[in-house]
Amino acid sequence: MKRRELFSSLANSFSKKEVQESQIRPPYYKELDSFHKECINCNNECATFCEENIIVIQDDNTPIIDFNLGGCTYCDQCAINCPNDVLTLEFKKKIDSKIEIDILKCMSWHNTMCFSCKDPCLDDAIKFLGMFRPSIDDNTCTNCGFCISICPSEAIKIIKEM
Repeated sequence: MKRRELFSSLANSFSKKEVQESQIRPPYYKELDSFHKECINCNNECATFCEENIIVIQDDNTPIIDFNLGGCTYCDQCAINCPNDVLTLEFKKKIDSKIEIDILKCMSWHNTMCFSCKDPCLDDAIKFLGMFRPSIDDNTCTNCGFCISICPSEAIKIIKEM
């Protein structure tokens, strides 16, 4: 098998649904399947009522969170206004992801004083060793994402937990 054939076969082995579910969903759902069953006939009210305007409706008419636009305050408005009960307060949880700092990109890890990520952190989950080397306290972090779009070196990434 040639190298090109190998990579093509590997790329084709991922189903469309696996790719879709790697997206970050609003944190008020019971089952991921309900997005594809119920949201297709919706007026996208979750995005309309999102106070931070971070809910984006994809081509398949399902909502995802785009942390490049800001962070989630867990204001509950998307769940309160979901007409199909895909999002409900009953299933409110921490956003199913993990936020990490890439120390190779982080200016603070390279002895440049930068507190861009610490300032917007509502939960004080970003800790610094002195004035440098930030790290994220997973026990305190709510994965709200406010630190992501504000980072000047794009060192903060969100990783979808499976």
